[in-house]
This record gives sequence, C-alpha cells and structure tokens, in this order.
Amino acid sequence: MALLPILRFPDPRLHTRATPVEQIDDTIRKLAEDMAETMYEAPGIGLAATQVDVHKRVIVIDVTEDKSGLITLINPEIVEREGEHVGEEGCLSVPGIYERVTRAERVKVRALGVDGQPFELDAEGLLAVCVQHEIDHLDGKVFVEYLSNLKLNRIKAKLAKKARITA
Repeated sequence: MALLPILRFPDPRLHTRATPVEQIDDTIRKLAEDMAETMYEAPGIGLAATQVDVHKRVIVIDVTEDKSGLITLINPEIVEREGEHVGEEGCLSVPGIYERVTRAERVKVRALGVDGQPFELDAEGLLAVCVQHEIDHLDGKVFVEYLSNLKLNRIKAKLAKKARITA
C-alpha cells in the first residue's frame, strides 16, 4: 500500500467530475486500499478518489473510532434522502477549516463493493453526512462551496496565507 498526495482547495482538479468505474480490477482494488491507508494516516473519516487526483467514482469511509468499519463505495448513487441535518464539517482537502453545512439526515446509497457486487447502504447521522460529502467530491464540489461568498473568500484567503507561511 502507498500513501497518496491529497489535493488542497482551491486546486482546480477538485472540480473535476469523476467518471464511473467500468471494471473493478486489481487497479481499482489497489486504489481503494491506498485511499484507505491515506485516509487513516491523514487522519480522516472519508476520502474520495477525486481528492487524490484520480477521477473515478470511488470512495472510502470509516466513521468508527477503532478503524474497524471500512466501507468502500464504487459508483455510489444516492437513491433516497430523508430529513435534514445541520452540522460542522471538515475536509482533508481544506485542512483546519470547519463550517456548518446542511445535509440530509438519512440516505440510502446504491454502490458496488470491491468484489464487484452491488449493495445498498442505509446511512444516518455522521455516516450519512460523510457519504454525501464524499459523493460531492466525485461530482466536483467541495463542502466550503455551500457557504456564502463572503465566508468562501475568507477561507481562500486564510488558506493562501497558510500556504505562504509553510512554503
């Protein structure tokens, strides 16, 4: 396994819409393994292939404390949404920034597993938020883009300043 570099907002590659995986082969399985290792190391609870500059519809998620609940979603699609949840989100591509975002409280997702078999996942709470957040990445959207232009511009300025300091 290998750690993958994570793109940082406002990198334009984060706005690339991911294409469906046509065939689940060793390349896709290795991508999912490397993404999981990268997510755990970061540390985070979700990572979309877009964030590591691979524009395929692959997501890894683990919202457990002990890292025992890894879920890999290939070609995920939300088929049902219920309720409303407003909560603070962060993102590995927008380090150090946490903002409140409105999402569905519960979602049902249809996807393929790394074995190529279709499955459905009923998610609520943090898992539902994470699924929606990561699917947004596959669609070329970063969570801070739900915020007002004023907040978004402040975040961009803060990240630019941080990049200058660490460069």
